Parts: sequence; C-alpha cells; structure tokens
Amino acid sequence: MLFNYGDKCTRLLRQTCSRANMQLKLELIAAACENMGIGNNGALPWRLKTEMEYFTRMTIDTKDKNKKNVVLMGRRTWDSIPIKYRPLNDRINMVLTSQSLDYGDKAIVCKSIPHALEVIAGMQNQIERVWIIGGSSVYKDAMESPHFGRLYLTRIKKEFECDTFFPPIPNDFVLVTDPAVPQDVQEEKGIKFVYEVYEKR
Repeated sequence: MLFNYGDKCTRLLRQTCSRANMQLKLELIAAACENMGIGNNGALPWRLKTEMEYFTRMTIDTKDKNKKNVVLMGRRTWDSIPIKYRPLNDRINMVLTSQSLDYGDKAIVCKSIPHALEVIAGMQNQIERVWIIGGSSVYKDAMESPHFGRLYLTRIKKEFECDTFFPPIPNDFVLVTDPAVPQDVQEEKGIKFVYEVYEKR
C-alpha cells in the first residue's frame, strides 16, 4: 500500500493535504444508455470492447510515466469488478465505504470523498489524475464537490434494462472537447455510442 491514512497522519501532513486539496480535480468517467442506466444486477448491461478499452486508456494513461492515476469508487462498484480483475491494474484503487474493511494492498479504504482527497494529497507526488468510476451516489457527490473537474460520459444509443442510473447532469455543465477523446460516432455489435466531455460553466 502506498499510503496508510490514520494516526500516522501528522499535523504537518494535514496542513499539506489542506493546501493541496485546493488544486485537486475529480474526473468522472461513466457509460450510460438512453435511459441513463449504468448497471444491472451489479454488472454492465452491455459488452462493448471498444468502450472498455477507452475506459482503460483514459484511466491508466499519464503524461508523467513516474506517476499513476487513482480510480476512486464505492464499495458496490468494487464488488462488481470480477475478482480476477481486482485491483484494476496500473492504477491506485481506492474504495469509499463506511464499513471497517481492509483490502490489504489491493485498495485503499476511505470514508468519504473529502477523506479520500486528504489521502490523495498526501500522495500527490505519485498521482497525476483522480478518476471517479462509480457508483451512482459517488458520481452525484463528485459532481456536487467543489473539486469537480470534468465528466467523461459515453452515451450509448440504445436502451438496456438497468437497475442503477447515472444521476441528473447539472444544468450548468457544458460540453467541451478533449484531444484524447474521439469526436465521431462509434459503433460495435450494431450499437452506436458517442463520447462526451462536460465541464462546469
């Protein structure tokens, strides 16, 4: 584990965390179908290799090869990842939960997004980007956070049966472009989808 938050976090580190938090940005990445569904029975309702490769590339790639990105998620999202893929490789996995859980070296456990930001700030020399990857309540909290940066949303042009949904996108979010994101319509298995990027106006 890169950093163990707890009694070892000194007053000096807390002050450093507080200053660094002002510069941190949360970047959300999600895929939603036409009814804004993002999951069903703890799994993705679709299997789109191209979209999954996009997710992997975006959450792994760094400009500084000496740094890694964080993937921050709720406990249910962690549990929905097949065991053979946990933790998500080449990324620092962080799990939000109110429970007293210990994932060892696989993931860092935090109680809330502000708590996670403190931990991340203490590791800032090792981290380049912070990606929120689910679930619904974590996405909502992140979009309402003063540390919100961008939302990377894949719009899947088909409706699937879902029991979990992406929260409403605030009215002051506007579409922007990112050179790392394809602009044209994608298609796989007869399903069309587009990549969108939002910022707060």
